[in-house]
Amino acid sequence: MAFGLVTVDHQLLVDQVPGSNQKMVALRSDLEFGGPATNAAATAQVLGTPTRLVTATGSGALTSFAATQLGALGIDVVDLLANQAGNPPVSTVLVTQSTGDRAVVSANAVAVRPDLPLSGRELDSAALLLVDGHHMDAAARLAAEARARGIAVLFDGGSWKAGTEALLAQVDVAVVSRDFAVPVGGDVLDYLAAKGCWAAAQTAGQGSIRVLLNGAHHTVAVPPVAGLIDTLGAGDVLHGALAHRMTHDPSPAAFLTNLAYAAKVATASCAYAGAHGWFSHVSELDLAWQGAAEP
Repeated sequence: MAFGLVTVDHQLLVDQVPGSNQKMVALRSDLEFGGPATNAAATAQVLGTPTRLVTATGSGALTSFAATQLGALGIDVVDLLANQAGNPPVSTVLVTQSTGDRAVVSANAVAVRPDLPLSGRELDSAALLLVDGHHMDAAARLAAEARARGIAVLFDGGSWKAGTEALLAQVDVAVVSRDFAVPVGGDVLDYLAAKGCWAAAQTAGQGSIRVLLNGAHHTVAVPPVAGLIDTLGAGDVLHGALAHRMTHDPSPAAFLTNLAYAAKVATASCAYAGAHGWFSHVSELDLAWQGAAEP
């Protein structure tokens, strides 16, 4: 299962990111669900792992929009604020046509109450918990409960946020971006290992992924993108694909193979528009991924 942020993403395809006071007409405009944990949950679901998404949005028109799209994928959505009025934040995403690069502006979950109510049933039947560092207080409580039940906890670290240190105390595997910097300085992987993560990895876009696994350093290559369209959601796809594989084999012995598979899925997703464009091609892409998981 996944716990974290749901957004509604307004995706705009542009020739270039506009400058100050500049107006332009987008080449394409799409409205879709988003958010790190949400895109990861959708990825795992599409790859064949039934997934529950626990989040906090409230009941509003934008919540209904996102829930309809997620429900169409078969995802079990649990909203901790279902009985209250509210909507997920809207993100504006600018994708540059010539490079596939994206620029994102979002309010994230800053307006959501920190003391989200957990029933204790959210983790029932879960084999793994992915957390994205949003709704931090509840994420830490849920991760601690997962640990107590013997459920592996996977952390998607896009950036350092208040409360991250407490959450990391309950994390088994952390995969963070190159924008994730620890406040004390030093090597990020060493810091994560010192906090108790038996596997820590840091992505670098299309560069190789650095890994510290049970005290040993490794690198996992990221395949080149053939026919790049855009990189939107590629990191979320990587985490979802890793969660999919770890649900079936969470052992340290399988981690490098699992991560290499996840990198291959993330790369494949960049050949399609948006974070979800590859979903409708998953059956043909599955054939390409067969036997290609070894780092």
